[in-house]
Amino acid sequence: MQNEEPAIVFDEERASTYDTRAAKIAPLRDTLNLLTRLILSELPANARVLCVGVGTGLELIYLAQEFPQWQFTAVEPATAMLNTCRQKAEACGVASRCTWHEGYLDSLPASALFDAATCLLVSHFFMQQAERQKFFSQIAAQLRPQGFLISADLASDMSTSDYQSLREIWTRMLKYAEYPDEDVKQFLDSHGRDAAVLPPQEVASIIASGGFDPPVLFLQTLFIHAWYARRTSLD
Repeated sequence: MQNEEPAIVFDEERASTYDTRAAKIAPLRDTLNLLTRLILSELPANARVLCVGVGTGLELIYLAQEFPQWQFTAVEPATAMLNTCRQKAEACGVASRCTWHEGYLDSLPASALFDAATCLLVSHFFMQQAERQKFFSQIAAQLRPQGFLISADLASDMSTSDYQSLREIWTRMLKYAEYPDEDVKQFLDSHGRDAAVLPPQEVASIIASGGFDPPVLFLQTLFIHAWYARRTSLD
């Protein structure tokens, strides 16, 4: 299946500046990467990891440097983002352990099952629950039984006062990171329109319905929630 088009188009200019624009809030990303490392640390020494919607590849490069025998397959439909990821991987000396796939999961060539998959800030672009569930089913189909999924997305109950309170802090965060006012407005306006911001328990249920054991919430940074889950055993 093909992903839905995001509200923000990742062209060459945006892809090349994507990481530097978020530099001031990098500790949020670094925390997610560290916890991901700890969760996946018991994988085999030669583990195969699928990075879905890899973007500029920060989690791929971090894991590749931490685990020097792991192999990675990077899936990304945006040409500019995948090119940036490849360039960063080459600069860090890990590109030889990477396979690049420009496109979506439905066109990924058949291969041995993966030990783990990462999917960071991707699935909330599926506005329809059935499409989002199918997306996770496609990831599960690429994993060995009990293989790990690390998934992070925007999540909140938009009908609550908690959401409104976090929205204020989220706005401060974007302004602290020096995003232009028009980008701040675009990010906020996307909630519920271009990004399916659902209550965390609903997101966890969608992940589980895609073929995973009940997900474990291991991190929340404002609206960003991160879960790990294992592919349901086939027996």
